[in-house]
Amino acid sequence: MRKSEEPGAKIARVGKDVYMKVQANSAGTADQRREQMLRAALDVIQERGYAESRIADVAERAGTSPALVIYYFKTKDQLLTEAIRFSEDTWYATGIARIAAISTAAGRLEELVAMSFLPEEDAEPGTSWVLWLDLWAQAARHPEVASVRQKDDERWRETLCSLVTEGQASGEFGPVDPVDFAVLFNAMLDGLAVQVALGDPSVTTAKAFELCMRYAAAQLGFTWTPRHRTSGR
Repeated sequence: MRKSEEPGAKIARVGKDVYMKVQANSAGTADQRREQMLRAALDVIQERGYAESRIADVAERAGTSPALVIYYFKTKDQLLTEAIRFSEDTWYATGIARIAAISTAAGRLEELVAMSFLPEEDAEPGTSWVLWLDLWAQAARHPEVASVRQKDDERWRETLCSLVTEGQASGEFGPVDPVDFAVLFNAMLDGLAVQVALGDPSVTTAKAFELCMRYAAAQLGFTWTPRHRTSGR
């Protein structure tokens, strides 16, 4: 027969359970506040630019106080850097989830390029190539920002390289060097992105998307049949 629990032990156990629930709820609230501030920071950066964004602007957009923003992020540079990292991590996770449902390597590649140049209006978090212009500019002078930029590019090139390898294994793609293709294609995406961000009338989002996919099809040896409707050439 199981020995009954002593009253004191029972009270301690219940108290511990309540404490753990409070801690979990507090952690969840803290994460929500932090994400709210990061999203606010992204909005401010896109409107004012990295250099002109202030803690006070982010606090006002998030509906909180500058002191609380500083409590979470310590400095302006840390806040803005974390916001950019949050944006990239969210975008990458969304991309991986979306391509998982596509059966062909060519289709998965097209989906990632489309996400880069043909973003949906309800994309979360809402970001633009202007944000990345600020990232590249700041990376030249700030080591922490440079680290975010480097890790982002490394992850992106690794993803492209894996897609090429998968396509070659399935017989979709020809015998190109996956690493070299990833480096060149990533540079092409970034180069066209600069033109798009600066509003070059000769390089619309649709045109950039089409050029990238035509290049990929020619290099990898597959026939490209567009899955995405485009406009604004």
